[in-house]
Amino acid sequence: MDRVTDLTLLVPTQQLADDVRSLLDPSLDVDIAVWDDAAAPPRDRADIVVPPYMRQGRTLRAVAALEPRLVQGQAIGYDGVADVLPEGIVYANATSVHETATAELAVGLIVAAQRELPRFVRQQEHGDWSKDWAPGLADRRVVMLGYGGVGKAIAARLAGFEVELVPVASRARDEDGVRVHAIAELGDLLPTADILVNVLPGGPATEGLIDDAALQTLPDGALVVNVGRGPTIDTDALVDHLTRGRIRMASDVFDPEPLPEGHPLWSLENALITPHVGGLSQAMRPRIAKLVAGQVERLARGEDPINVVIG
Repeated sequence: MDRVTDLTLLVPTQQLADDVRSLLDPSLDVDIAVWDDAAAPPRDRADIVVPPYMRQGRTLRAVAALEPRLVQGQAIGYDGVADVLPEGIVYANATSVHETATAELAVGLIVAAQRELPRFVRQQEHGDWSKDWAPGLADRRVVMLGYGGVGKAIAARLAGFEVELVPVASRARDEDGVRVHAIAELGDLLPTADILVNVLPGGPATEGLIDDAALQTLPDGALVVNVGRGPTIDTDALVDHLTRGRIRMASDVFDPEPLPEGHPLWSLENALITPHVGGLSQAMRPRIAKLVAGQVERLARGEDPINVVIG
């Protein structure tokens, strides 16, 4: 196939435009323009469109007129995209960009909760030197829902903490020497979990998966960590169990989001909250630029893009 060198790329920020251009083969003839979707597109057509991070709905609805060959998202998750993306448009997610940052946060939440760091922060504000035994992480059994890129990144970082990790995915399998359990086994696994970590994607298949009945099977004092999607866990049931002091929570995602002012989760001392910042690490900037530049060069060479999840 003849090499295509006349490509148009629309990105949401000048920073991303500059970062991508610095990585491209200078022999490529690529027109890079900034479109943050607040105004009309700066070009009549585009080969690749990159929507804003965590705010892509308006761009997705408007891309049909540009006839893009690819819409490159900046997040790993893509639940809801198919509902607004015009038919026939190819969409790729940002696999390879956020796994490390999300895994860092997940492990940070686990360590903070297991060593009761939020309590010490509160004590510091009052000059309180009180101390007590914390649950700790060593020798704990961690049941982790999801064993894709993020799940494996979390597993790699937990390896040094001497935990027993039990990965769970849609189907049972042995993968690189790791026994992965099927989601159908969850009812037997939850009663054994000191820590439950959710890394599952969103969508109908996972919505409400961890409901009141599932939470009820967790041992007293268990920690629930969510860096996947908020709707996977029944919020009302979670609040009930937390309010009764039966379990603990450390979560980056919620249902609803943003967590409303006055929501009961804000005031519970056994709940550690971060505001959906799993991907908000400075590692994102070079990684998303590398991914977008790679997609440009693939299309320029007449190759298929990677990470395609729709189309």
